[in-house]
Amino acid sequence: MRRDRATKLLGLFLRYFSLLPLLYWGGTAQAQQEGGVDANQANISTQSPRADGPSIQDNSFLVEEAYNQEFGVVQHIQTFQRLWNSKDWVYTFTQEWPVDPRPRDQLSYTLVFVHSGQFPGSGAGIGDVALHYRYQLIGNGESRIAFAPRISALLPTGNSRFARGLGGAGIQTMMPVSWVVNKKLVTHWNLGATYVHAAQNSVGDRAATFGYNFGQSFVWLARPRFNALLETVVNRNQTVTAPNRTEWGTTVLLNPGIRWAYNFKNGLQIVPGVSAPIGVGPSSGERGIFLYLSLEHPYRNVEKHNSGKN
Repeated sequence: MRRDRATKLLGLFLRYFSLLPLLYWGGTAQAQQEGGVDANQANISTQSPRADGPSIQDNSFLVEEAYNQEFGVVQHIQTFQRLWNSKDWVYTFTQEWPVDPRPRDQLSYTLVFVHSGQFPGSGAGIGDVALHYRYQLIGNGESRIAFAPRISALLPTGNSRFARGLGGAGIQTMMPVSWVVNKKLVTHWNLGATYVHAAQNSVGDRAATFGYNFGQSFVWLARPRFNALLETVVNRNQTVTAPNRTEWGTTVLLNPGIRWAYNFKNGLQIVPGVSAPIGVGPSSGERGIFLYLSLEHPYRNVEKHNSGKN
């Protein structure tokens, strides 16, 4: 009965997402949010002036873009991923805040709700919480090239006995680079690493673990408010197999998808998206679905701040 109900709810959710692109084409909502690349700074522009508001920019799925939040603008990001073979699913909520006195600084956090297919009868629960700090070292959302290194603290709030967490505190680094190739094509590149001093497996064994990841994406700017993208992500991580013993594992996913935007006069931009992760190489045969929803809006008077700089 529970499975039938869950299947029905998922079906309704997917049906809703399938209708959103149709609503996009006829939408007339207007708004304001960070736009594309400034032609004066980069000699190339990802958007032309439009009456229906700005284009989509910082809304990648599995690959991280290198654009920090602008002054006075907060972003709320929700994702849901379900893999059919492993039976894993995970929901995340991330909130990104600019540090206004230093517009190059950004603070954010990620909350996770997860179910592991290894334990089908365990239900779902809270995963590990991540606290992030990111610095806009090179460029910004109006530059041709941007680089914003990130460091994150991983808190062991998930129950490792049901594979909901790493079982120990950890640290993660990420080096995202974004490059505007031309008016219709943007690409993002990621390289990161994760270290956990005392990770724990489902039977209570502990060991130090290390992992690294690589990501790359191409984003086709078909329209200012409709994009298609193809991401490639590679994760190679150690898992605890016995006390002080680990084993390496690798996952490789291709992730084709689409995203679109609704802009409103009060400054709110809503960006839904959907993609279909496909396993290749060591992950061959894996299939899944990925759902994305971002809400971005100003929380203070951004126009007053901008006018004060002139």
